[in-house]
Amino acid sequence: MSTLTPLLTSRWGDGRAWTLDAYRRTGGYQALAKALAMEPAAVLNAVKDSGLRGRGGAGFPTGVKWSFLPPSDGGPRYLVVNADESEPGTCKDIPLMMADPHSLIEGVIITSYAIGCHHAFIYLRGEVVHVYRRLLNAVSRAKAAGLLGQSVMGSGFELELTVHAGAGAYICGEETALLDSLEGRRGQPRLKPPFPAVAGLYARPTVVNNVESIASVPWIVANGADWWKSMGTEKSTGVAIYSLSGHVQRPGQYETELGITMRELLALAGGVREGHQLKFWMPGGSSTPMFTPAQLDVPLDYDSVAAAGSMLGTRALQCFDETVCVVRAVSRWMEFYAHESCGKCTPCREGTFWLRSVLRRIEAGQGRPEDMGILQDIPNSIVGRAFCPLGDGAPSALTSSLKFFRDEYLQHIEEGRCPFDPAASYLFEAVTV
Repeated sequence: MSTLTPLLTSRWGDGRAWTLDAYRRTGGYQALAKALAMEPAAVLNAVKDSGLRGRGGAGFPTGVKWSFLPPSDGGPRYLVVNADESEPGTCKDIPLMMADPHSLIEGVIITSYAIGCHHAFIYLRGEVVHVYRRLLNAVSRAKAAGLLGQSVMGSGFELELTVHAGAGAYICGEETALLDSLEGRRGQPRLKPPFPAVAGLYARPTVVNNVESIASVPWIVANGADWWKSMGTEKSTGVAIYSLSGHVQRPGQYETELGITMRELLALAGGVREGHQLKFWMPGGSSTPMFTPAQLDVPLDYDSVAAAGSMLGTRALQCFDETVCVVRAVSRWMEFYAHESCGKCTPCREGTFWLRSVLRRIEAGQGRPEDMGILQDIPNSIVGRAFCPLGDGAPSALTSSLKFFRDEYLQHIEEGRCPFDPAASYLFEAVTV
């Protein structure tokens, strides 16, 4: 597998792909018309049968998630699209919404019809004002065209769609923290159970899905579950957007079937930058364990990556060559997680703080031999003991880097400097922990 399979990205080359006319000209909203002629349960079963797995990181089967909603009791139920793309290295949802917002809107309408939702929400990062404005415009155009509102396409199905801009917090990528933020409260994760499917937004049954997951739904409805399953692998069906960044010749978005290898993706991206070699790479963003060139031939699907010791996550493939100091890279990520910890639980709040402090000390040339034991011990007090997945993911890069590059940490401590940048100690002259 070494070719691209553009579906969600197929319209990105059109300079006006974001307009309603351009979207309809290329088959847009035909899947919606087909869905409205089906029973809602049939639409849900089509997505369930396709094997579509959530594209937001966890990879949970999308149709199965929808089916967790309890039987209707006559009250409202909600769909919330998680567009709070915050994971370092992840950059697929924002360009999708910017280039082709109507693909997401069509997916929202079909999904809402399938689950019996009459008010859906798109929760977007507030910093991306340009995307926020584009989504608002697209929703307005869709409503004016009769695709939203009192009777979608004259079917009698009613749906309102609200685009909400968050205040910018990594923790709001966690679905229950997102729901609290959407309700006007401080974004912090909720205790589960109850799960959102039972008591989510406004304590009502709620489905929370990623942008790419929802934008894939029209393709499945239009072409059928078997067509979707003909791509990808047996347990990771369909296509997905892989985001390559870092030291590659042509960074960007590469949409292809699940199961492609990093070696094949690197070939599509022109390889590592000229004159350099790959040192390590992150398969699913900075909260997933790192890989080395030894894992270049691991199929990039959910199960294969997990079996190799990491997570596919959001498919944020960050590549680093031999010029990069592993200690510095991990230290920067830990700065991020310590800053973004919501502080609700002690393991994450205190653990990320102390990991950041020890890494600062080592990078500044003030490391101590006992620091190696501390770096190995603290993650054991965080993983599995934190309130939400942030705590589980925060130490991933650190623990995997100690596995692959332990000697590099020891060199920092023994030589009292960063071997990649001897002047780096000026960054943290005041380290006293």
